[in-house]
Amino acid sequence: MDGSGAPVVDGSDADCFDPFQWDTREDCEVRQILDRIADKWSLLVIALLDNRTLRFTELRREIDGISQRMLTVTLRQLERDGLVHRTVHPVVPPRVEYGLTSLGCTLHETIQSLVNWTEAHRAEIAAARAAYDARAVG
Repeated sequence: MDGSGAPVVDGSDADCFDPFQWDTREDCEVRQILDRIADKWSLLVIALLDNRTLRFTELRREIDGISQRMLTVTLRQLERDGLVHRTVHPVVPPRVEYGLTSLGCTLHETIQSLVNWTEAHRAEIAAARAAYDARAVG
């Protein structure tokens, strides 16, 4: 940081992070991708598919609160983005399995970091919520 509090940048991308490096408009591709992968259902699907394949019914059973329609939409969007692959086995009735693509696997480490951060700070967050709620009531 310089005297004004601004980060000192030596020209390398690793030395700075600009939170406004993408367009904030809804039609921005980066924003659309972030919206997709940061969605609560997508995060859960990606986490569950780490190093394994699951059938639709297994995913639905594992994700508390997700509707059949929302799981279908989430899987289709993740497949469209190249993060999940869908395999249909030629049996009667058809058996469909979902797994992460190699691109989807690259997200798992990032998601795990987010989960680890949440677990490490959940007590602080719970205390902040309780303090906020107490102020809001009073």
